[in-house]
Order: sequence, then C-alpha cells, then structure tokens
Amino acid sequence: MQQQISHQANLWANKKIKESESPIFSEAVEYLNLCHTEQKLSPRLIPIRLQEIQHEIDKTGTYWQTSEELTYGAKLAWRNSTRCIGRIFWQSLIVRDLRHLSRAEEIFAGIVEHIKLATNDGSLRSVISIFAPKQPGKPGIRIWNPLLIRYAGYQQVDGSIFGDPAQVKLTQICQRLGWSAPEPKTPFDILPLIIQMPGQKPQLFEIPPDIVLEVPISHPKYPWFEDLGLKWHALPAVSDLCLEIGGISYSAAPFNGWYMGTEIGSRNFGDVHRYNLLPKIAKLLGLNTSSKLSLWKDQALVELNTAVLHSFALQGVSIVDHHTASEQFIRHTEREESQGRIVPANWGWIVPPMSASATEVFHREYQNLCFKPNFFTQPNPWNHTDSNVGCPFH
Repeated sequence: MQQQISHQANLWANKKIKESESPIFSEAVEYLNLCHTEQKLSPRLIPIRLQEIQHEIDKTGTYWQTSEELTYGAKLAWRNSTRCIGRIFWQSLIVRDLRHLSRAEEIFAGIVEHIKLATNDGSLRSVISIFAPKQPGKPGIRIWNPLLIRYAGYQQVDGSIFGDPAQVKLTQICQRLGWSAPEPKTPFDILPLIIQMPGQKPQLFEIPPDIVLEVPISHPKYPWFEDLGLKWHALPAVSDLCLEIGGISYSAAPFNGWYMGTEIGSRNFGDVHRYNLLPKIAKLLGLNTSSKLSLWKDQALVELNTAVLHSFALQGVSIVDHHTASEQFIRHTEREESQGRIVPANWGWIVPPMSASATEVFHREYQNLCFKPNFFTQPNPWNHTDSNVGCPFH
C-alpha cells in the first residue's frame, strides 16, 4: 500500500513538473522526495505539500520552506560538501532559523550569538545560522568576509605583507569603509564584519573581542615557540558561500565545524603565500636550510603542526589531527555506503596537506560529484565581474 501511494505521488509530481515552467518547483519536487524517503515520512504528505509550494510559486515566484525542510536541507548540504573531511558528524549540525531578521544590525547580533554558541568555551559545536533567502531577480543578503573571524593583512610600503596575506584585499576594503586598524598593529588583528542587505550599502560591524576564543601557540619541547607570539582563533566559520536547498538560495548562511590541525599548521602558518613560517621555524630548530636534501621544510612542518595540536589540547579547545580525521571519513564512507548512498569527495581537498600517503584517504578513489542540497561559491560582492560562480567542488 505504501509503495502504491508513493508511486501515485511521484506520478502526480512528474505531471506537475511538466506543466510548470519553474525550475524552482522541479528542484522542490526532487528535494521533497529525498526528504520524505530518507526520513521515512508518509508519501501521502508529498502531494499536499507540493500543491502548497506550487501555489506560492505561482503567486510570488518562490516559496517559503518549513523549519523542518530547512533543517534537514542544511544537514544534507554538509553531507554533500565534497571538500569536507569531517562529514561523519553531519546529523549533529545545529541549525538556527534566522530568516525573520531584516536589518543588518539584527543579522550581526545573530552572528554574535552564533560565535558564542559554536565556541562553547572551547568545546566547539557545529552550527549554521540561516538568514533570509534571495528573492527572485534580486540580490541576497551578503556577508563579505570569507570566514566570520579573519586576521588583517597590511600591505607595507616596500611591498611586503604584515599579517595574513590572504586578507589584504578585505583589509583594504574594511579601511575604506571606515575601519581604523589598532595601533600598534599586530599580525593577528581581527577584521570587522561587512554585512550588506539587498539594495543597501555595506555596513561595518566590530566583533566584540571577548567572544573570540584564541589559542596561544606553544610547543611541548621547545620553549622558544612561545616567544614567536603566534596564536589562532578557535572557530572556523565559513560565511561567504550560498546554501541551496530545494531551489531556494540562502546567500547568507555562515556555518562551522572545528579545525583539523593541518589547516592551521600546514596551511595558515606554513604556506609560502600565508604566514610563511617554515624558514623561521627551521632556523630556530638549527636545520640546514641550504639544501633541500635536508628536508628542513618537512621537519619544520612537523614541529609547527605538533605545536598547534599541543596548544589546542592544552587550552581544552576542540581540534582533530589529520590521521583521526582520515579514519573518521573512512567510517563515514562505510556508513553511507551501507545506506546505499554515494559519498562524493574532492580527493585534493580530502587528502591532508601533510603526511598524505600515511592516511587511508590517500589510497581511496572518490567521485567528485555535486549533489544538492549543497554550498556554492558566489561572486565577490566588491567585484561583480567575478565569474567564479557555481558548484565549487569540480
């Protein structure tokens, strides 16, 4: 009987898709079927809900998703994110429905609460805050910062960069919008948030420093590490991607998990185009940097990553090492495959940027497929000619 009802619901939905010219309705049908199948909901509800959606689309060009549809869609978007190695926890995502907020000041207050909730005194929680969706033919709400918390990068007169080189452009924009960098400047000055409401000018908001948890970097063997004055923020909250669920686009939906150690040690600290700390660490370790055969970069990289993991553990702040993350992803893959689901993945992002072949994910092949719901890149709001739009996972 259940199968007969489900078949009738699908026939009805397919008929309505053919009658409708709206791609939104087509995606809504696909998403609603997925929701009801995975959550084992009654197929009798599908035609009723789709009739409501079709009526809204005919009247307004879009539709308003229920809290349940929004919540499950956000979790599926994480599950489908091919760049993320930590998807084993997708079902535990805390989804905050903040679609009712209509002013930049309210959205900023919501972000402040997000940071507090997710940071949780160092025991990080995976959280997504979803603000109002884009309306047909209109721009959506935008958070200009790529992450909620980022450190400034200052272009010096001699061309060198003080701080984070990846944030030079955003730092300059913040300054043009009225932000005054602290004096004296440091390599770890937290940038303000830029929030832009549809059809309005961007607004600048200073993040209260007391809500940003930062971890000072030390080393279990080398006391001189503390003298470097290194630190990093605990919360990695991506804020510039567009969440798409059932044909609806949420252009402001910041979300976070927690750091894998190599993201900080190998990439943020180690990359030559970021803080580029390997030469300094190698020198302090007394390594021979005149020959590549000494593998001085590799040795410096290990100690830098050791310091990051040690420091986060010392402060009681959530983090995962790349070996554990790899094992978790393998378990996630096996669990999903046991449910008959493909686990799409971008191999170049899943494999850690350190000791790659020592992790199990290195030895696996993955299909780099883009399923929906998902997160998508958006044009830089300060550069509308940017063509980097679409699925970021190809």
